[in-house]
Amino acid sequence: MLNANRARSQPRSTRSVSLGGMDYADPKKKNNVVGKVLLAATLTTLCIIMLKQSPSFTSPSLFSRHEPGVIHVLVTGGAGYIGSHAALRLLRDSHRVTIVGQSLSGNLGAVKVLQEIFPEPGRLQFIYADLGDAKAVNKIFSENAFDAVMHFAAVAYVGESTLDPLKYYHNITSNTLLVLEAMAAHGVQTLIYSSTCATYGEPEKMPITEETPQLPINPYGKAKKMAEDIILDFHKNSNMAVMILRYFNVIGSDPEGRLGEAPRPELREHGRISGACFDAARGIIPGLKVRGTDYKTPDGTCIRDYIDVTDLVDAHVKALEKATPGKVGIYNVGTGRGRSVKEFVEACKKATGVSIKVEYLARRPGDYAEVFSDPTKIRRELNWTAKYTDLQESLQIAWRWQKSHRQGYGSSLTMAS
Repeated sequence: MLNANRARSQPRSTRSVSLGGMDYADPKKKNNVVGKVLLAATLTTLCIIMLKQSPSFTSPSLFSRHEPGVIHVLVTGGAGYIGSHAALRLLRDSHRVTIVGQSLSGNLGAVKVLQEIFPEPGRLQFIYADLGDAKAVNKIFSENAFDAVMHFAAVAYVGESTLDPLKYYHNITSNTLLVLEAMAAHGVQTLIYSSTCATYGEPEKMPITEETPQLPINPYGKAKKMAEDIILDFHKNSNMAVMILRYFNVIGSDPEGRLGEAPRPELREHGRISGACFDAARGIIPGLKVRGTDYKTPDGTCIRDYIDVTDLVDAHVKALEKATPGKVGIYNVGTGRGRSVKEFVEACKKATGVSIKVEYLARRPGDYAEVFSDPTKIRRELNWTAKYTDLQESLQIAWRWQKSHRQGYGSSLTMAS
């Protein structure tokens, strides 16, 4: 204890400070450096003793140990549009969730929303990391006890992939390899892989089944197919439970308005048609640009299978429930019905109540004329069927979120180092 009552009349040459029974000479003396070092060492020792007595210091993190009845799911890309909706559903279903991601294509504001909804200890944690960093990925797996991985993290814009293909091979193919290696090294035995219908390219026959040849025509689809091939080759000598979901064009948002799609400004040009429609309706861009009117389709525009994000997440949950050790399940996730871009634009106009200006342009490189799924297999084996199949209704739900979040999620999440 500091002796605060010592008389000030005491000569400075003999004044001292008492701490724990030891006297330290006046700092102005020549031995003041030694005194400071001893003082710092004493305080550090006291702090360590106090920390070791703290339950949070002595008790391992809830995320670092397996717990009976609790499934701990690593959601890569959980800050992104689809990944955040998946994390919300998993948390609602009482799973433990670790989100790993960075700001490459995700939105940290979505993580903040999830943290506010599920603040209880041991429910949700966010780790800011680059999945392309092997050491960082291995560290994450060594410090956490995962039961399963839902691997969403990926850049996912067809147009951008034709302009910067190496980015896509690194981010999708290489990163998936690193995640798979870490899973194998640390005994994580369940993988739900987020793939895409872009692996099929432009098939000659519709609808697309899981047996349709995979002949991708753009780097995005090629990178995803390479990642699938790596997973399938690895599985030949593994007992891992693997589910690969090839889904189609995702739209919509959380029906309760908690999450939505908020691409960063620099990604808007390459983003989904729904985002472009909403930007045009809000006046962020002057109008909607539809690329390609000379395809061999009834109205000349591309035909796509639009799947609501709520249905897509439900398919992932059912895949997690049905995943079987030593088995691989591959499923198309779609509605089974194709809609043209012109149909989509008209539905968007009705959903927003805005007469959106439309400009028709030449085709975009890497696009294909017609793609829609045959969902028979996933319905039969996983008991999954799309429920949100009204295009206008899905767009109305998403539009409500857009109108109430004009700045997206707002400020970014402040991260601890």
